[in-house]
Order: sequence, then structure tokens, then C-alpha cells
Amino acid sequence: MAQTNVIRKNKLSKKRKGLTLKQQRSALGYLFISPFLIGFLLLFLTPLIQSLLYSFSNLTVTATGYTLDSVGWSNYNRALFVEPEFIPALLTTIVQLISKVPVVLIFSFFAAVLLNQKFKGRGFARSVFFLPVILTSGIILSIESSDLMLSSAQQVAEDEMSRSSNQMMQFLQFRQLLYSINLPVPIINFIVLAVDQIYDIVIASGVQILIFLAGLQSIPRSLYEASTIDGATPWENFWKITFPMASPLIIVNTVYTVINTFTSPDNEMMSTIHRTIFSHSHFGFGSAMAWIYFLSVAIILMLSSIVLIKLVSKYQH
Repeated sequence: MAQTNVIRKNKLSKKRKGLTLKQQRSALGYLFISPFLIGFLLLFLTPLIQSLLYSFSNLTVTATGYTLDSVGWSNYNRALFVEPEFIPALLTTIVQLISKVPVVLIFSFFAAVLLNQKFKGRGFARSVFFLPVILTSGIILSIESSDLMLSSAQQVAEDEMSRSSNQMMQFLQFRQLLYSINLPVPIINFIVLAVDQIYDIVIASGVQILIFLAGLQSIPRSLYEASTIDGATPWENFWKITFPMASPLIIVNTVYTVINTFTSPDNEMMSTIHRTIFSHSHFGFGSAMAWIYFLSVAIILMLSSIVLIKLVSKYQH
């Protein structure tokens, strides 16, 4: 009897020493994010703290370096209540976000659904949809924003001017067509805005399509086979199986799209901050603007994530 108790105690001690499945998954998650954490601590944490310090100071460049004069909250007060460009630029960026993110998510989800179907040339089609991500990253993006692109733009400027009038007429005809079928005005404005930004939407949807596609491929085929045997239509399969199983990825893609839109170098707010710091050399004031912008992004991300988590959990249950 005593020997049996000893064996049981040894087994219990071994179980306590081993990691549970939840702990193993958590450890694996930390392993995957460890490169980012190491990079953040080594490369980003110091500049982040310095920019926060600069935002409460007036930075003056000298021959031997720079000097900091503490000014308290004056840089933040100036950005929010004095600077005429800051609030309009922030509101413009938020409006662009509200209009762009839903379109990108809808387009990327349905593109992923189509690319998940079996057809000839599926691999080539997937490459085409992901190609804009490669073309708008790294050296290609820097070339796009450099003087090399300006010289080419000047050559085609006259041709674009001649085409603009025709494009405007076609755009007005398209809007008139939507009015003729008695669509509500908000829906018309949403469709027109989506068509007007189709190039930007396709460019911004590559990663989201890839994430949705990975989620769709993880759905067991047995679910579709069982529902088909029960007489479900493809439309019912989409709303009862595909969309609920892929809905958690909407949260991931929303977070990615919001951050990608807010940090895009061509948005109004990023241009204003860049111009304030590097063109006007207002380092402290520009840092304050950047921190206000960062907090705005964090609040929008938090609110959108909370709403989406509740909607997704409600839809799944």
C-alpha cells in the first residue's frame, strides 16, 4: 500500500513538472513573437522613449549636438488648439480609414473565397493578387516616391490631362446610373468611393487575401461534404460554414488594415508630421503630433477590436 502511494505521488509530481497543453501553446506563441520583441527592445524602444521626451521639449540643434528645453504640454496644446493643419489632417485620415477599411476587407474576403476554388491557373491567379504587395514594398516604394518617378510623371502629364475630362464624364455617368436604379444615397456614395479607389484597394489587399485564404484552407472539407449530403446549397454553405469559420480572421485583418492605412506614407497625417519634423525642423512639436496620432490610432484599434470581437462571438454562437 505504501509503495502504491509512492508511485502515485511520483506520477503526480511528474505531471506537475510537465507543461499543460495551454502552456505549451502559450510558449510556442511567445517563441513566434520573440523576434519582434527582441527587435522592438533593441531598435524601437529607445527612439520611442526619446520621441516622448522630445514632445515635452523644445529641441535646438547646435554645433555640438542638440539641446532640450522643457516646455511641458505646450507642444500638445499647440497641436490641438493652435496649429491649423493638424486637426483637419487628422480628421481627413480618419474619414479615409472609415471608408477604405470596410472596402478592403470585403474585397479581400471575396477574392480569397474565389481563389480558394479549384480552377485552372489558380496558382498564377494567387500570384497576381499578391504581386502588388511586392511592387509596393522596399526599393520599389522608395523609387515611386523619389525624383525618378517625377521625371516620368512629367512626361505623361499632358496625356493625363487630356484623359481626365473623359474619365470625369464616365464617372458622372456611372453615378447617374446608380441613381437611376433608386439606390439609397449612402450606398451610392460608398460604391462610387470604392470604384474611385479601386487601384489603392487592390494594392492594399494582398496580405489580407493571403490571411483569409489560409483560414479558408484550414476549414475541414468534411463539413462541406456533410452539409451537401443534407441538401445544403452553396449559398447556405457560405453563410453557415465558410463565413463563421473565417470570421475570427476579420479581426486580424481589421487590425492589420487599420495600422497599414494609418502608417501609409501618402496619407495626410503622415505627410503633415513628416513635413513638420524634417522640412521645418520642429522636432519637439512634430513629436507631439506623432504621439497624438499614435494615441488616436490606439483608441480606434481598441474600439474596433472590441466591437468586432463581440460581433464575431455573437455570430458564431
